[in-house]
Amino acid sequence: MDFKGRDIISIRDFKKDEILYVLRMAKGMEEKKLPELLKGKVLATLFFEPSTRTRLSFESAMSKLGGKVIGFADTSITSISKGESLSDTIRIVEGYSDAIVMRHPVEGAARLAAEAASIPIINGGDGSNQHPTQTFLDLYTILKTKKTLNNLHIGFLGDLKYGRTVHSLVDAMSHFNARMYFISPESLRMPEDLLEELKAKGIKFVEETDLLKVSGSLDVLYNTRIQKERFPDELEYKKVKGAYRLDKGFLSHIKPDLKILHPLPRVDELSPELDSTPNAVYFEQAKNGIPVREALLALVLGAVK
Repeated sequence: MDFKGRDIISIRDFKKDEILYVLRMAKGMEEKKLPELLKGKVLATLFFEPSTRTRLSFESAMSKLGGKVIGFADTSITSISKGESLSDTIRIVEGYSDAIVMRHPVEGAARLAAEAASIPIINGGDGSNQHPTQTFLDLYTILKTKKTLNNLHIGFLGDLKYGRTVHSLVDAMSHFNARMYFISPESLRMPEDLLEELKAKGIKFVEETDLLKVSGSLDVLYNTRIQKERFPDELEYKKVKGAYRLDKGFLSHIKPDLKILHPLPRVDELSPELDSTPNAVYFEQAKNGIPVREALLALVLGAVK
């Protein structure tokens, strides 16, 4: 399978066999050390929104493979603050690099960047739309901890309306005959168009506001924070802030081998007292960003096939 020069914009662009191929490559990256694999290559990281895990794990992955990183995480020190368009910024930066990772608050910005560039564009999150590299590491974490991706009962908890990590993972898990449970306040339920797509694919799902009504059925629980920055009205945010909080009391309502994932950062929806339990895999999940992003970089830069 040849990924050289390929953009990574949406998990929707990947077939099931391609997803599994990337996960196998990530496993290989985790098992090997290849410090010269991307020597001489340059990755540009353009972050128009705050990021810790995505930006730093890409930088770490590139460095571990021998490449270099340039970029910014503060647009106020760039020509964007002078009014430069996104397309022009991309066309300039591609002259300095071999691939670009970009996070942007506007849905569709990554696709626009890909149209402007002749080098691979990797979407590090565009608004509430997609976050494909997070999805690959989520899948990798589920596969490592549950030993399969097939026929799982997976719950999605919290902000399902604006949660781009949720939207991407739902798309991906639809390839693996998952039964899905969407648990959220009514105002933050899954977008109707995504639910209609699941119906068209024959994927079974349940919508619920009470987590405990479905918690005993779950193999995986994907928890998310309520994203204050996505709300157009702060009053609407305050209505749902703190709607769900997982603590050790929750463990009496689940299967013993339930795995709890979270894309992080967390605020108050996930108690630190869960961190030391065998159910909590969210820090392992974040660490898995390294081999997954190593694999994706190596693939789009043509260093492996």
